[in-house]
This record gives sequence, structure tokens and C-alpha cells, in this order.
Amino acid sequence: MLQITNRTAIPLSEIELSAVRSQGAGGQNVNKVATAIHLRFDINASSLSPLYKERLLNLNDSRITKEGVVIIKAQQHRTQEQNREDALDRLKVLVKSVTITPKKRKPTKPSKTAKRKRLDSKAKRGQIKSLRGNVRD
Repeated sequence: MLQITNRTAIPLSEIELSAVRSQGAGGQNVNKVATAIHLRFDINASSLSPLYKERLLNLNDSRITKEGVVIIKAQQHRTQEQNREDALDRLKVLVKSVTITPKKRKPTKPSKTAKRKRLDSKAKRGQIKSLRGNVRD
């Protein structure tokens, strides 16, 4: 179980992890050992609540495909276990970001005093700027 919040968890059976070879420089270890981890998580087939699924699918994230599959490649660490933990943590952060409901904005208006102060400061500033002009005799 990948615990996201107190009430939300993803069974590990819904997460597909596969080991692949890492890219880039690294010498002999990179060429012979599959230490990078490819994580695939199908949002539509998951046991997440419909609200979280919808929010995840609406995210503008390059890790989420058009089919609704989250693909995360972890290859930062030297060992497969560390990369596995890194991939699962990144999935956890992604899902946790949609569990937080944003607060509704309450529309407000500036008070009369605030409006008056703003207009007074604008008039004062305009007065200062008008005094910067050429002096006539």
C-alpha cells in the first residue's frame, strides 16, 4: 500500500514497476545493471475516488499521457531500491497535490477610506510631477 493521506491509499498491485538501464555517463555499472525504474500508474483503472481521478486527468503535467497513465522514470540514484523509492515518492507527491481542495475566493471591495487615500496619493504624486516642469519668468 502506498499511503497518500489518512484516508487515501493506492494498492501496490495498481502500480507497475519495471527496471531498465539508466541513461547517460556512468561507466561499467550503467552498461550492465538495470538500476533505473519505470513506474506506470493507470489513473482510470485505479481505486482512487472519482474526484481525485478527475483532478489528476485535468492536471497539465507532462508525466500524464492522453490515455490517463502516469509515467515516472527514476534514475537519479545508483541502486534500484533507491530509484524505486524515489519513483513511489514522486507518485505520492503528484497524487497528494490533487487531494488538497483549494479555498474558494471571497470577492471583496476596497473601503471608502482606502479609495480616498489612493486618489489623494495619486493627486499628490501628480502635483509633485507637475512641479518638475520648466520654470517660466
